[in-house]
Amino acid sequence: MNIRTFLQAKIHRGTLTGANLDYEGSISVCPELLSASNILPFQQVDVYNLENGERFTTYIIKGEEGEIRLNGAAAHKGKKGHKVIIAAYVGLSQDSYASHMPVLVFVDKNNKVREITNG
Repeated sequence: MNIRTFLQAKIHRGTLTGANLDYEGSISVCPELLSASNILPFQQVDVYNLENGERFTTYIIKGEEGEIRLNGAAAHKGKKGHKVIIAAYVGLSQDSYASHMPVLVFVDKNNKVREITNG
């Protein structure tokens, strides 16, 4: 079976609300954004910082309302106010390629859902 990796969902242009070095690691994300994107706690994601070009892989933890916060070592990758893209990927078989549509969640400067589309 041929499995390829596709974008599952992304949260586009979220605003970092903070960075906490004194945490074991991950990125805290607002429950509303997790629900809208169907990204789950402890799911692996890539984070792309639009301000400084940093790109890294981590996992999601459920944050507070409006929160997108870098934790642990990832806190070195961005600062409060930086814009980020959070992307989750999924492995699909050839039978699923044609029907797959990623969920794209666009947010405002306060990390509130502005629009949800499918790829």
